[in-house]
Amino acid sequence: MNEIISINPATLEPLGRAPVTSSSKVKELVAAARAAQPSWARLTPHERIQYIARAREHVVENADHIAKSITRDNGKPLVESMSQEVYPVAQQLAYLARNAPRMLRGARLKLGAAGLMGRSSRLERRPLGVVGIITPWNYPFAIAMGQAAQALAAGNAVLLKPSSATATIGALIEEAFRAAGVPQGVFTHLPGDAETGRALAHAKVDKIAFTGSVGTGKDVMHAAAAHPTPLLMELGGVDPMIARADCNMERTTSAAVWGAFTNCGQACASVERCYVHESIFDEFVEICVRKALALKVGNGLDPDVEVGPMTTLAQLEHVEAQIIDARARGATVHCGGERDASRVGFFLPPTVITGVDHSFPIVRDETSGPVLPIMPFHDDMQAVRLANDIAFGLTASVWSKDQGAARSMAREISAGTVMINECVYTHALPGTPWGGVKRSGFGRTHGMLGLWEFTQPTHHHACRDPREDVWWFGYDLGLYESFAELMRRSAGGLLDVVRGGLGLMKLRRRGRR
Repeated sequence: MNEIISINPATLEPLGRAPVTSSSKVKELVAAARAAQPSWARLTPHERIQYIARAREHVVENADHIAKSITRDNGKPLVESMSQEVYPVAQQLAYLARNAPRMLRGARLKLGAAGLMGRSSRLERRPLGVVGIITPWNYPFAIAMGQAAQALAAGNAVLLKPSSATATIGALIEEAFRAAGVPQGVFTHLPGDAETGRALAHAKVDKIAFTGSVGTGKDVMHAAAAHPTPLLMELGGVDPMIARADCNMERTTSAAVWGAFTNCGQACASVERCYVHESIFDEFVEICVRKALALKVGNGLDPDVEVGPMTTLAQLEHVEAQIIDARARGATVHCGGERDASRVGFFLPPTVITGVDHSFPIVRDETSGPVLPIMPFHDDMQAVRLANDIAFGLTASVWSKDQGAARSMAREISAGTVMINECVYTHALPGTPWGGVKRSGFGRTHGMLGLWEFTQPTHHHACRDPREDVWWFGYDLGLYESFAELMRRSAGGLLDVVRGGLGLMKLRRRGRR
């Protein structure tokens, strides 16, 4: 295949074509990025973020066009394209422009007694070099442009390989950075298929940032290990929501419905498992079904549509297979559950399911579709155990009027982000870290930790004292005893450390040869 044809999942109409970047072309573009990166890295962070600020101006000025393009290619409602993709990117670029220079600034390290002997140390943050970024179709603009901006702000050259399922969006990102004046080779868009991504993983870049499925992530890890190439991996989630008996019923059911069906359930942080206290279980399910049935499903370009189509036929078939399996095992499907045959596109109505447990693939494995499985629990301890019983750990949420109890539960849940009375949305907060544990991956994007993922920590150490170091050759019992005394004092306060350091300095002044 020499080109990718992108289609609108709501109408199945073609949107555009993009060439597939060949493996040989990937090597050529990586070499060009290596040539361009040193001059970009020599700019100060303040100079680099001027480009980021101009890219933000372009996004803001073209927000309507970008949002409509996302909806056409991904299928999500127009409101979500703006609120979950374009707006968060603008916020993240503004956050980088305000904070990146400070976060990349070197820091002096405390050395204790060594600092009394003319020593000083600094931790500096240096660019990695050339970074490859491989991104998915569920948030084709927010994930891709956000990560690229972080890597660029840190002084790296970036090669972005976006998903072939939303192939028109990468060109919008390239257009924004080009309009900002980012030099040729510093940012490169690699349209392509799986082979293009595989070639990038094999290209010996300085880091790969991957967001996608566990299966594809394993392929990337295997390719990167051959060189080896450092990795930043976000591999999705099967995220739990816990509704305690004292939750605000109206707000919590609305959150469950939004958390399960926003972006047609195709968010890595979607509510894919909902645990509800047994005392409120029946009422909770009834309200969720009523609210799910009230959602307007249709073409996302209609401004009041709330649930659009799924993005790809393959994903639709994956979710259908999980629902068929659940039904065969005795689950109850309260609404939805079958493809909308009256529509042309990849439409699956919001689906609420009960009568499932952790032996069901629809609970245990990532669904990434408009499905809300709801299960009862009888106490907090069981709820936490169920939340932790799945191999993924991206996000989780606890819903309760008792903040103390909710925080206590949150501390026991194994996830990269645990929210109280919120769900899904913290990826849109640019100052907060994003990433998972267990099979959900490793490393973080966003915030200070995310920016640091695209840097190499370098330690600079200096000595201002022209004399020979006390621990150099010329060993004797006095040196041995002085270090023993310093060790005994080092756990004490500053005065003890100072006295121990002065003892070593006196020994050096006396001379030992």
